[in-house]
Amino acid sequence: MGDGSDQKVRAAGAGPAPESFSITDLAREYGVTSRTLRFYEDEGLIHPTRRGMTRIYSRADHARLGWILRGRSVGFTLADIRELLDMYAPGEARRAQLEAAIAKSRERIAALEGQRAAIDATIAELQDFCRTVEARL
Repeated sequence: MGDGSDQKVRAAGAGPAPESFSITDLAREYGVTSRTLRFYEDEGLIHPTRRGMTRIYSRADHARLGWILRGRSVGFTLADIRELLDMYAPGEARRAQLEAAIAKSRERIAALEGQRAAIDATIAELQDFCRTVEARL
């Protein structure tokens, strides 16, 4: 479990996906630190079990972490991510979660497009300012 060979086997499609993961497994697979995983645990977004001092993450935690990291990478807040994760239901009931994810994504796109317009306007203003100052030199 700790040497990463299970990920190599899974990537090659030669074996079943593991039922559980250590903190090292998840950190390595997703390219995050163990501190990040503990933070998401403290925030109640993932729920590992414990064997003594060892955290054991389930396949559900593995999938939730994928959602968390994808959400963070596109600028969703932890509250947004928590809302989407809390809506999870298997099968057809999952439709509500996916529709909410689409709605939040469209909101984020609109916000980013607004930021881009503001940045473009600021760049144009600065370029104009530079041209004005350069003309006085």
